[in-house]
Amino acid sequence: MGNRLTRLYTKTGDAGTTGLGDGSRVNKDHYRVEVMGDVDELNSILGILLTHDIDQQIKEEITRIQHDLFDLGAEICIPGHLVITEQRVSELEKSLDTFNANLSALKEFILPGGSAAAAVCHHARTVCRRAERRLVSLSHHEVISAYAMQYINRLSDYLFVIAREINRLSNTPDVLWRSLKSSKVS
Repeated sequence: MGNRLTRLYTKTGDAGTTGLGDGSRVNKDHYRVEVMGDVDELNSILGILLTHDIDQQIKEEITRIQHDLFDLGAEICIPGHLVITEQRVSELEKSLDTFNANLSALKEFILPGGSAAAAVCHHARTVCRRAERRLVSLSHHEVISAYAMQYINRLSDYLFVIAREINRLSNTPDVLWRSLKSSKVS
């Protein structure tokens, strides 16, 4: 590991710029910094999810994903640095398929919710989608690894499935969407 921080503030960002891992400086609202912030926020929400009483296998996988997200943050922070691999994307897909096999087929849209843990997981999924959108925006200006793009896309699908699995394991039904057109208003 590189240098350890001995002091948390440097004052170098007081003018609205921040340093990237390669030593360059960019504005704090640069696409790259926006993606890093969303990935960090996603990681924090997953940390909140881990405080809930959820299945041990899910906890282990979410912890692994937190490490992946830190690696993804490093990849974004250091232009040209590659960390997320095809193998890691494949592992995430395999896990997604395994958990999805336990679930009933979706016949209707579901709303975020059910158990508290599933609601947190759905929140993580929405932040993941935002991070993906920002990563796509960055890719229009700079080269981004295809595996990083695939990973973040699969991760939002994974989090949707995990939210449903958390509800299933806690015997909490998913919240089904009801169209206002099909609902009778009294």
